[in-house]
Amino acid sequence: MAAPVLLHHVVGDLTLGKPDLVEFYDTETLEAAIKAISEQNEGAIAVWRNRGAQTPSIPGEDPKVTSFVGMLNSLDVVAFIARVGNHETALRSPVSEVVTPNSSLLKEVDPGTRLLDALEMMKQGVRRLLVRKTVAWKGMSKRFSVVFNGRWMKSYESTVVAPAGTSSRPTSPSSSSFCCLSREDVVRFLISCLGALAPLPLTSITALGAVSPHYCHVEASSPALEVAGKVPEDPCAIAVVETADDGAQKIIGEISAYKLWKCDYPAASWAMASFSAGQFVTGFEEEGVATPPGMAGFSVAAAAEERILGAAAPRPRKFSSRSIGFFSNQSSPGGGRGLGMYRGRSSPLMCRRTSSLAAVMAQMLSHRATHVWVTEPAGGGGGGGGGSGTAADDVLVGVVSYTDILHAVTRNTAGGAAAPPLCFGV
Repeated sequence: MAAPVLLHHVVGDLTLGKPDLVEFYDTETLEAAIKAISEQNEGAIAVWRNRGAQTPSIPGEDPKVTSFVGMLNSLDVVAFIARVGNHETALRSPVSEVVTPNSSLLKEVDPGTRLLDALEMMKQGVRRLLVRKTVAWKGMSKRFSVVFNGRWMKSYESTVVAPAGTSSRPTSPSSSSFCCLSREDVVRFLISCLGALAPLPLTSITALGAVSPHYCHVEASSPALEVAGKVPEDPCAIAVVETADDGAQKIIGEISAYKLWKCDYPAASWAMASFSAGQFVTGFEEEGVATPPGMAGFSVAAAAEERILGAAAPRPRKFSSRSIGFFSNQSSPGGGRGLGMYRGRSSPLMCRRTSSLAAVMAQMLSHRATHVWVTEPAGGGGGGGGGSGTAADDVLVGVVSYTDILHAVTRNTAGGAAAPPLCFGV
């Protein structure tokens, strides 16, 4: 039997305080999409088909569901602009030219749907849950309601009575609206119920089987534009690695929707098309690398500086990760300029195989990240932070995403299962 917290709570409990759904249509420009992405979870937005085109609806399906196109994230946008080359032309392109149609990423659910069922949907690839918000719904779990076919029989639908002679399909009040729940919303709710999930929160991610060894990567010496043709779906992240002679991979950065969430998109796309993957993620800075023609204002900070100083003509600038929203110290260990150690937002989130599930969940939520890279000390020590090795010597062994966490929670909450060993390390 699953943990009571997954059975006794329903999706409606997670909708309290959520804003109403604002549809973003595929006829909007990419420039408008960039603004919308910066305001949404997971660096991605749901894209809808403009119903003004009078697209045919499917009987029994809500028009909102049938008009859903797919998800668009920041990495998709940067990769598209980099491929086009001319950022002004790319920003005027309609979103329909960029988004990959995939209607399975969204699922409409009843507010009374069990949280356990919602987790199962997201494990199968659903990114957003479309939930109707109604006046009748009070946000209270139906703890003792009878369950039929994975849904609570007493739901908001029973509070709406259809007039005689009309269709038996329940209708909602005119004041009802929709909201979207993301995987981040679900994980944030779970971390508030850690006590009810014991002993899982203090169990290592390795013991829970939450570490996925299948991840996308690119060599640091390869062109950054290579990622444009290999963007993964989940997590939407590509590790930039340096491979040793023995085949061990050391991660030096990542190119992901999370890292590019609130960046300077034209600058990031130009850098992706111009530099290697290693230079792109570590903030390569070189006096000789000037702003290309037509990109004089590619840095938001630099453009603001010119307006303040009243510069008559744009001057060549050097490129660094600061200009695309990353931060790094801009000096190499020898005191010069170059590929120095990166800090801050440019550094990928990492944990050890022995890290606890609660620690990884807190790490992801505090950084608003969709994943954490898993490393172990070179030589396979596997210790929880001990030894003489440094983080720079760690070897990449896998990744933990939201989907992996949901799999771990639902797979390991069966009653009677032997409790895995506890772990307090980060």
